[in-house]
Amino acid sequence: MDYIVIVLLWTGYCALHSYLISIRFTELVIRYLKDYYAFYRLFYVVFSLLLLIPLIRYTALFKGEVIISSGMPLSMVRSVLMWGSLAMFFWSFFFDYDALTFFGIRQMLRFGKTAASNSSGPIKHHGLLGVVRHPMYLSLIIFLWCQAFTALDIIVNAVLTVYVLIGTQLEERKLVVEFGDAYVAYQQSVPMLIPFSKRKGVQ
Repeated sequence: MDYIVIVLLWTGYCALHSYLISIRFTELVIRYLKDYYAFYRLFYVVFSLLLLIPLIRYTALFKGEVIISSGMPLSMVRSVLMWGSLAMFFWSFFFDYDALTFFGIRQMLRFGKTAASNSSGPIKHHGLLGVVRHPMYLSLIIFLWCQAFTALDIIVNAVLTVYVLIGTQLEERKLVVEFGDAYVAYQQSVPMLIPFSKRKGVQ
């Protein structure tokens, strides 16, 4: 029963997190807030974090017995993957993406400037973005499964992995709307999540 509650809580969090940044909801927010929408991204990040912290703490109360353990050399492989995924996450966050835009700071700096542009600029093809279209999501999935030790870990990680995969697809739709044919061409040349995959589009 406890596991069912936790699955429902994490599923609810993921659904809310996705909906608050969806095209339909953000268009509604823009309609009502108009120029003040520049502050919405920061609100979204802070609100998501404030919900996430108690959810993680509550989940930790039900940590059960370790059912997956690994000795050498598997433990070393796990450590390499874990630290490698963290390095990939932060490298892509700070060097491939715009951290100021992610937190909503750049949008706030543009508030009230009539000459400000809504354009996100050209699509980046260098660095990790030349290997996969969503390196942060890939690194998150790898990190999650390097932290699977208990039955609860497996359940929560499965929910989050499904959410990441669905969220990636939804983000792809938004990016096609935003960038048009340029992003479609990017989809055809760079895999979504599986590096060096020969499949194009959805991998």
